[in-house]
Amino acid sequence: MKALRIHAGPLARAHIERHGLQPQDIRLVAGAAGGPKGLILGPLDRFVFGHWLPQADHPVHLLGASIGAWRMATAAMRDPAAAFQRFEQAYIQQHYEPEPGRKMPSPARVSQGFRQALDEFFTSEVDGILNHPRFRLHVVTTRGRHVLAREGRLRTPAGYLGLALSNAVSRRALNLWAERVVFSSPGASLPLDLGDLSSRRVALSAANFHDALQASCSIPFVLQAVHDIPGAPPGAYWDGGITDYHLHWRYRTLAEALDAAVERAASTADALIAATAPASPSAGDERTPEQTAGHLVLYPHFQRQLVPGWLDKALKRRHRPTPDLDNVIVLAPDPDWVSRLPRGKLPDRNDFAFHGRDTAARVRDWSRAVAEAQRISDEFAHWLDGGTPLARVEPL
Repeated sequence: MKALRIHAGPLARAHIERHGLQPQDIRLVAGAAGGPKGLILGPLDRFVFGHWLPQADHPVHLLGASIGAWRMATAAMRDPAAAFQRFEQAYIQQHYEPEPGRKMPSPARVSQGFRQALDEFFTSEVDGILNHPRFRLHVVTTRGRHVLAREGRLRTPAGYLGLALSNAVSRRALNLWAERVVFSSPGASLPLDLGDLSSRRVALSAANFHDALQASCSIPFVLQAVHDIPGAPPGAYWDGGITDYHLHWRYRTLAEALDAAVERAASTADALIAATAPASPSAGDERTPEQTAGHLVLYPHFQRQLVPGWLDKALKRRHRPTPDLDNVIVLAPDPDWVSRLPRGKLPDRNDFAFHGRDTAARVRDWSRAVAEAQRISDEFAHWLDGGTPLARVEPL
C-alpha cells in the first residue's frame, strides 16, 4: 500500500512531464491550519527543508496559517531537521491541566502555556528567521472587525455566529466580520494577489514575531485572542485558519509576478549591455538561475482538498480545485493508508477529549502515527530519485 499521493494542477503536471521536478522549481511552500493533523507531515518536512530544498540557493516564500505557520517558521531555523524533531516531540507531549472544577483547560490557561512553549522554542532564533538568506516567512492571521474587534464573553460568540451565517451565503461576506492580515519577513513582498478577501500586509519584526505566531494559532474559544500586535492595526487577532484554513489562494499569480520580474530584469540587463558593450550574438543567451527556475508551489498537506476557510469544511462545493491551483503540487497521505493509523484517522484536536486525562494513550497514538508517516517522506524521496515519473502524479 502506498502512503503518499502526489496531486498537481495542469501547469505543474506539464512542468513535471517536460522537466521533472528540481528544488529550484519551487518558489513557495504552503502550510495549512489543522492542528494535530499537521504532525503527519513531520518526516516530510524534515526531508524537504533539511535535505531537498537546500540543494538550490534561490529565494523561497514560506506561507503558513496556525500549525502551518509554526511549521514554516521552524523551516527557517538554523537546523530545520533537528528543529522539526523538537517541534514534533513538544507538540505530541503537550498537556494543559484543567483548572479545578473544569473538564477542559480554560482558553487563558491554554494561551499561557502555548506562549511559554512558543517563547522557549523560538526566542534564540528570531533574528535568524527574519533575516534568513533564502526563506521569506509569511504568517497568516485573522483580525476581527466591528463586534469582533475586541474579545468578550458575549460579543465573541455573537460575532462568530454572524461570521458563520455570512460565510454560508458568500465567502466574501467574511469581510463584514474579519480581515486577513499577513505578517511577512522584512522587505519580503509576498508575490501573490490577495484580492479575494479584504487583506492587509504587515512587516514581521522581532517586536511582533511571537504575537503574530501566537495569533495565527489562536483557535477561538480554545485560546484567547491576541490584542494590539505591535506594528499592526489595533484589534483582536485570531487563528489564520478562520479566513484561510488551507490557503486556497491565487497561486497562479505567483507565476505572473515572477514572469514580470524576469521581464524587468531582462530589460534592465539588455539596456546595460547595449550601453556598455558592442552587440554580440550571445549577449542575451545567458540567463540567471532566477530567470530559469520554475514558479511552482509545493504543498505538503494532510489531504487532497484545499478547503478555503475553516467555516467551509461543511460546504463541499468550495472544496473543488480551481485554476488558481494550476501550478500547485500537493503531497498528501493516501486515505487507505490513513485508515490503518490509530483509530483509523489522522491525529486531531478531538483526541484531547477522547483520551481525557489519559495523556499517555494520546501520546502513544500520535507517536505511532508520526512514526508511520516516515513512509510518506521515503516515497517522495524515492519518486524524486526515480526521475519524477508523471504516472505517479494525479490531477489535483
